[in-house]
Parts: sequence; structure tokens; C-alpha cells
Amino acid sequence: MIDNLRSYIHHLKLEKNASKNTIVSYQLDLSRYLDYMKYQGIERLDDVLEKQIVKFLSSLAENGLSPRSVARNISSIKMFHKYLAGEGILKSNPAENIDTPKQSKTLPDVLNPDEVELIISQPNSMEPAGIRDRAILETMYATGMRVTEVITIKQRDIYADEGIVRVFGKGSKERLVPIGRSALEWIKRYKVEVRSEIAVSGRGQDVLFLNLRGKPMSRMAVWNIVRACTVKSGIKKEIHPHTFRHSFATHLLEGGADLRAVQEMLGHSDISTTQIYTHIDREYLKEVHKTFHPRG
Repeated sequence: MIDNLRSYIHHLKLEKNASKNTIVSYQLDLSRYLDYMKYQGIERLDDVLEKQIVKFLSSLAENGLSPRSVARNISSIKMFHKYLAGEGILKSNPAENIDTPKQSKTLPDVLNPDEVELIISQPNSMEPAGIRDRAILETMYATGMRVTEVITIKQRDIYADEGIVRVFGKGSKERLVPIGRSALEWIKRYKVEVRSEIAVSGRGQDVLFLNLRGKPMSRMAVWNIVRACTVKSGIKKEIHPHTFRHSFATHLLEGGADLRAVQEMLGHSDISTTQIYTHIDREYLKEVHKTFHPRG
């Protein structure tokens, strides 16, 4: 079974060009699944029955996994067995008829433009770390990039004259995203006043945003920056780095942007993923109607 898992992970890396995070998620889900089957006395995946998979999934829910996490595990197992059956490694696919429950799409928390401005203005621009933090926050809101995209962006990916940034998203898919004047000005200041001083030869590998030791930043470092600036701002909402991405999309749609354009900028392969923001947009329209319409 371990060999089957290795084969599948190899397939994801080389043939599907899956992102590192995706591969790690699949590996964790499937390792837990195989451990469970071994505990049940099953040594070969050919011996797995549908009812045993259902029992495993029920155990996940009973142990407190969220419906979203259980759904992800179902997807991992279905894709794993589908691959093995398709390659002729297994005679049949016991997960074929297991349904993945539809997840209700909850509306993400968003900031209004004044709240964004308040949080972004919190870093102390008289200090090197503050200049860098301001540049990071400006970039996240200006482009809607994911945290992983922000911390891996290279200096050569910023086309300041064209007002464009080249982003490598999930599965290393490349997209070009406009970036505003304010973010570009803070990036320029950060590069001149901070990065040039903290960069150690070769260690940053042209990565734009570095910690004060000259190494690429971690996801947690960006999370801590957002948390600290939110606390200083006095805003009581639950804010995390992804909130800037949600706010970016929402404000574009509220301003009249085309849904397809927003989909392209966010790097969503399926427009239904972007459509969650239209629900937020409708709430905004209802509020406008209520406020300004004579019969609102």
C-alpha cells in the first residue's frame, strides 16, 4: 500500500504538476487512510470494500474533523483509487460510488476600504521592518495574492513600468495581475532602503520580501504582521492574510468590475469559485438600495 501511495504522489508531482501544498495535503490524508486500513487488518488495497471506506470517513467525523475536511478526505481517497484503477494497479475502484457532499459556500469576512487603510497604515515607516510590512500589506491588497504567492514573489516578477506583477499560483500556473501605484511606491522604497541592506548574497534567491536576517519570509511571519497591525488598528473583526484577498475581490466587484476579470486576477480556474463574491456584492447593493431609495 505504501508503494501505491508513492506511485500516486509521484504522479501528482510529475504529471499533474500539483503544488507543494496540495501534495502535502494528499499525503497526509492518504497516509491516515492507509494506517486505518492496516489497523483493520487489510494489507492490500485490492481487499478494500466501499463499506470500509465509509466507516473510515465516519470515524473522521466522529473524531471532530470539520465537514470541509471530511469532504477533502473523500476527494483524496476517490482520486487515489481512480488513479490506481486507471493504471491497472487495482482491479476495481471501491470509492467510485461514494459521493462528495456539496459544501455550503460561506461568505468570507471582508474589510471596508476605510478599515483596509487603517490596518495598512499601522506599520512604523521609520523602521526597516515597518517599511517592509507596509509594502507587504499594500501588495496583498493591491493584487489579491495568496500568502504563499506573496512570500515567493521574485524581484524580477515586478514590472513597475507596466504596473504589472507576474504571479505563480497553485500548480505553478502563471498569471499577470495589475498592481497599483501605492503598492509600487512602497515596494520601491522597501527595495532601496531595506532590502539592499538586509539581503545576504544568495540567501534570498531574488525573493522580494525578506526577513531581517536576509532570508525569505514564512507564511506565519506574514500572519503575525497582519495580526499585529489589526490589533493596533482597534478593529475587532477576525482578520487574517486571506482577508485582504477577499477584500480585494469584493471591492473590485462593488466598483463594477467584470466577474471574469476578477477571476483572472485571483487565479481561479473555475468561475464558480469567484462567484462567492457576487453574494457579497448583492448584500452591498441591497444596503445601497435601502439607504438611498425613497421606498428602501
